[in-house]
Amino acid sequence: MYVIIVGGGRTGSQLAEKLLESGHTVRLIDHRQNVLERLKHELPVEVVVAGDGSSPTTLEAAGIQLAQVLAAVTEEDEANLVIASLAKFEFGVLRVIARVNNPKNAWLFNPEMGVDVALNQADILATLIAEEMSLGDMMTLLQLRKGEYSVVEEKVHPEATVVGKPLKDITLPPQSRFIAILRKGVLIVPDGEAVLSPIDEVIALVHSSQVTNLAALLGKP
Repeated sequence: MYVIIVGGGRTGSQLAEKLLESGHTVRLIDHRQNVLERLKHELPVEVVVAGDGSSPTTLEAAGIQLAQVLAAVTEEDEANLVIASLAKFEFGVLRVIARVNNPKNAWLFNPEMGVDVALNQADILATLIAEEMSLGDMMTLLQLRKGEYSVVEEKVHPEATVVGKPLKDITLPPQSRFIAILRKGVLIVPDGEAVLSPIDEVIALVHSSQVTNLAALLGKP
């Protein structure tokens, strides 16, 4: 997984370290000279990108065309929103996660602003990406029975074989079940007649042994 992190504070640097330990490709952007000096001692030199994360030029230099995930974790909500919007609408990043510093601004962090996931807790953000997002843009929301089962969220790929099919005609992997469909911010409790579309995000319960199969079903053929 290729991840771009904007913001080299404690959250950004710890997140980068966890992702690197898991074998992911990471680029960490920051413009503050003192932060850059610290990061160069903590992370491999190729990981650290000097520049303004809200600049398209800097994002391109960090390889945003290759990124599956972007995390905007600066200490400024305005900057995080600008970065999220650029990543989603200018560069088409599949999963954009943004840190909310002031809870009063949380209402702004929504899909219309390019934010897929808005989190107030920096530690939750780090855990979510580093430990949970191991399958492309599939995200684990909850683990049950010590990780034997998971509640996951997955975007339906526009070319997925399930697009346009009623749920009753979709053969799910064993020990998995659709729980809900998110469509344009509306949660739908699905029945057998519900039809999946490319804009949907599916919430499903799945056994750990079938996560990859479920991701393949909802992903690009």
